Amino acid sequence: MTTARTYNQNHVPRPYTPGGQRVSIYVAWSYPAEAGRNPAELDNRFSTMTEVRRTAWPAYEDPKWSDPLRFQQGVAGSLELFFWGWLPFQQFVQETTGHPVPVYQRIDQAGFPTPLDERVLADTDTLLVFGLDHMITGQEPAPEEVEAVRAFLAREGTRLVLGPHHDVGATDDLAVRDREHRHHGDPLVPRQQRFARYLRSLMRELGVPVENRYGLRPAVSGPKQIAPLSIARDLDTRGWLEGVTTFNFHMHLPHYAVTTDDPDVVHVLGRQPIDLSRPSHPFTEAGNTEFDVFLWMPPGGERAGDVLLADSTVFSSLFGGDESLRAFWRNLVTSR
Repeated sequence: MTTARTYNQNHVPRPYTPGGQRVSIYVAWSYPAEAGRNPAELDNRFSTMTEVRRTAWPAYEDPKWSDPLRFQQGVAGSLELFFWGWLPFQQFVQETTGHPVPVYQRIDQAGFPTPLDERVLADTDTLLVFGLDHMITGQEPAPEEVEAVRAFLAREGTRLVLGPHHDVGATDDLAVRDREHRHHGDPLVPRQQRFARYLRSLMRELGVPVENRYGLRPAVSGPKQIAPLSIARDLDTRGWLEGVTTFNFHMHLPHYAVTTDDPDVVHVLGRQPIDLSRPSHPFTEAGNTEFDVFLWMPPGGERAGDVLLADSTVFSSLFGGDESLRAFWRNLVTSR
């Protein structure tokens, strides 16, 4: 068996070291399918880099972003921003654990497929799966992948961090889509942008009773400073949120809705206050003032590993970060 392909190289397996979690990132998208979306289509695609520059002007006018001879200006350019954003997390984890953090893609820039299999999982203790695939690209886990993840979670000390992104505009009612958009207010998000088909299917097969819903605007306590989390510290018996008060600000975050009535299956450890000064959203009109952003499924049955849910933006420097966020990163990648 050859090693799996990371960003433009083949992975070098990492030996186990006591106390040092080996962390891997798996991006469940087809890079060509995302980069190849027609910019004339309004919905269910990432922005082009030109659109990012126009909207965020002058933040990306440095030639390293704006010069078309140095940086891609289409959808591929905005995809590359994700890799830039994850670098500080990768560097932090390597400094903390002593192990590099490979980034795998389901289908990479060159068209090489990497299913979620033993090549990815054999030398991984903490696996982050980012659900950034637009649902229309049709990413689905094969039965062999589901079984490989089950076997991974049967190992003591493993952690599976699931990050399905937002689900904006799920309704066919255009008026409701418009209300959703006015609530979060991000001009780079189309009126319909549905993510994480791969993770939705994987979660269903693994029995994770959670759905990613909406794109909600978090409350702030200052310029681009997200409001503190509401933390259920009595349920956080493993200390995942020890020393943590906030994550980082992002204009539209998913609500991780628990779909079981059994209180012992999923613990909602972190809820994010909603910015109620924004135009109303169907979720707030139903009386909600917070949404679920960090969840934990303790080991149970044949599953010896932990399952956690946190959006991929929590691991990206594109959306800021402080010592509180780094404390969360540290808790996640050290033995507890």
